Amino acid sequence: MGVSRETELKNQRYRILLPVILAIAIFMQMLDTTILNTALPSIALDLNEPQLKIQSILVVYTLVLAICAPISGVVSDKIGTKRTFLLAVIFFTLGSLFAALSLTLLQLTLSRVLQGVGGAMLTPVARLALMKAYDRKEYLRVINYAITPALIGPILGPVLGGYLVQYMSWHWIFLINIPIGAIVLLLALFFMPDFRGEPFRFDLRGYLIFALGIFAITFGLEYSINGEQKWITFPLLIIGFILLINYWFYAKRKEAPLFATTLLDVRTYRIGLLGNLIARLGISAMPFLLPLFFQVALGYTPSDAGWLLVPIAVGGLFVKPIVTRILKLTGYRRVLIWNTLFISLLIIMIGLVGRFIPMPLLVGILFVLGVCNSTQFTAMNTLTIGDLRKEQVSSGNSLMVVNQQLALTLGVAFAALFLNFYVGQAWFISDNMAKAFQLTFISMGLLTLFATYIFARLQHDDGDLMAGRIDEEQERLNPHQEDPQHEKVHQRKA
Repeated sequence: MGVSRETELKNQRYRILLPVILAIAIFMQMLDTTILNTALPSIALDLNEPQLKIQSILVVYTLVLAICAPISGVVSDKIGTKRTFLLAVIFFTLGSLFAALSLTLLQLTLSRVLQGVGGAMLTPVARLALMKAYDRKEYLRVINYAITPALIGPILGPVLGGYLVQYMSWHWIFLINIPIGAIVLLLALFFMPDFRGEPFRFDLRGYLIFALGIFAITFGLEYSINGEQKWITFPLLIIGFILLINYWFYAKRKEAPLFATTLLDVRTYRIGLLGNLIARLGISAMPFLLPLFFQVALGYTPSDAGWLLVPIAVGGLFVKPIVTRILKLTGYRRVLIWNTLFISLLIIMIGLVGRFIPMPLLVGILFVLGVCNSTQFTAMNTLTIGDLRKEQVSSGNSLMVVNQQLALTLGVAFAALFLNFYVGQAWFISDNMAKAFQLTFISMGLLTLFATYIFARLQHDDGDLMAGRIDEEQERLNPHQEDPQHEKVHQRKA
């Protein structure tokens, strides 16, 4: 039976406006994150908290994102992408309102938890709807289009946050989310498609094991920064790793686990997931470290610090239109290896020059870092899920989002850990704060460098279909991700 004209027009409307909804949703989240990073020293001062230990409001948010992200795919499959997305927008906007009204660090932290619950479903559900609305070959082009306007958030966020903090108060950095949230809510109410997956029983036991494992590891790192509670670090880390190992064996036995271990049988997914985690550690630490470095170590005002973060976002916006062409020209493997290496060297370079870095050189480094970051995100994200089968997309997408948020959490946690470690050394003196930041940048750059080895495990033709280097007929003639025998050979290599 043919599709009616009304249905055809409705589907076309969804396909046109869905990338717009995703772009605004990402913009709201990116704006919130970048504004908050610039405001951290002022929030610490206003709440009478140590400036180098205020990272908890970042860590708790990304931790909640990581823990709640697995639910996003399940909930959207059960009640539909539209209802799930609407709930996400409501939670995120209410969390922003409560954060603006907070008077203590505890209140602010709890408000960030509510924001995190909404944020955990906001972008993943919109991205999931996008994947279901477009075929695999179109997905790279459309997701690139959807993400490009959202890069305005990182450009506007630091500057706007700096001026709001300097001339008004930090509370306004959360209030600005309310009108944006209202716009997204209205658009989603009328134009968000309502896709549903096959109903299935939620693996509650597996979810609890997995979530508690992530929780224990994250708070183990967080408590390692607090001198009075360092004793609990090692037990929490051990418990966390035991729980995650237990989940692995549990998932292998379970008929329908939260995250099937068979996802890791797809070689590009396995490599992309691990490479995503390691590469994002240094990348995720920079938005946290740089505003602190500029304000605490170098004495810049919040607005000046905000302007210094703009080159990163401008670099990302500059390269977005040509990322697809770069991938088509050089391939995923070469891009990910060399780009990861460049990111590591740029982070290390900031540490080597420290407080004596000339302003033009600093702006240039940050611009190139933005170019590399944007290229890295597009390449990693599309490669990771590109070879999944349709029935794996929902679960695989959720696990990738968990992995990304965990990397954000661990990146900030490791950066704070290194920074407080160097500050606590015997050679440290109060007027040498820049030295501690320098060593932290170098440490995070070296940590990121390990991802180059992971991406070197890719095959030269991985991702060629998505990049447009081959067509679907050529892919069928060389189905290296689908052929079990060929897959076994690559598994041994990887």
